Amino acid sequence: MALIFPNRSRSFDETKNGVRFSGYDGMFEVKFLIEASALKQTTEAQCLSAFDSARGAVQKAATKLYERRRGNSFTLSAQDFG
Repeated sequence: MALIFPNRSRSFDETKNGVRFSGYDGMFEVKFLIEASALKQTTEAQCLSAFDSARGAVQKAATKLYERRRGNSFTLSAQDFG
C-alpha cells in the first residue's frame, strides 16, 4: 500500500521542538516529526502555520523518506527538503 495522510491533525511537540503528524500505510500508523528548523520558524504558532502552508511539500518529503526505509517513526529535517 502507499502512504496516505487522511488525518489533517498536527500538534507541536515542545520537547522535540517540531510539529508531529501521522500518515498511514494500510492500517499501520506512521508517525512523523518535522523539526522547527526545517520549517524555518521558532515559535509554536509560527511552526503550525508554516506546516499548514507547506503541508503538500511536507507530505511529499515524508513519503520520500518513508519509501527509502519503511518504519513507524521518522524525523524530517531541513536536508529532507533539498
